[in-house]
Amino acid sequence: MEWVFDGGRPCLDLVNTMRSRHEGGVELLTGPDALAEWLSLAGFTAGRVPVTAGNMLAAKALREAIDRVLLADELPGRMDIDLVNNAAAAAPAPPPRLALDDGRLRREMPAPKDPVAAAFAALAADAIDLATSDAAVRVCAADDCGLRFCDASPRRNRQWCSMARCGNRAKARAHYARTISRD
Repeated sequence: MEWVFDGGRPCLDLVNTMRSRHEGGVELLTGPDALAEWLSLAGFTAGRVPVTAGNMLAAKALREAIDRVLLADELPGRMDIDLVNNAAAAAPAPPPRLALDDGRLRREMPAPKDPVAAAFAALAADAIDLATSDAAVRVCAADDCGLRFCDASPRRNRQWCSMARCGNRAKARAHYARTISRD
């Protein structure tokens, strides 16, 4: 399977690294290299960074906590809230610095000491922002999908994770069914 970034929010793109949840799940974060690739493609790191087995466990735990927090029918569990909060607080961004280049001052943002922890902090902060917004988190209506996405449409009635993938297939099936029933 390929990486998909159709969630509309980085935290949902992380959640979507577990595919086909409705069928027991297909894990895409299969090892440290996979996580390093995802972090790079998602724009959290400049290139691949070293990822440990501990980072893998932390990523999966954060992913599942975010999923439970954002899709909870009731109030989410305290453990999930604490996990998201702790991840958000674990790696504060380094403060900006002034630099002097060619006689001009410019703002310089130093690289975080631990880019993986910084990525997890950004993902957790995004989840907190989404959980407290008025946007709706939905599960794709396609029977064979199950990806999570942020529905910020005006009427909050979006059905598919991606019109190009699931929406188009559903509309093509419906058109085919109408065409067959006329014959």
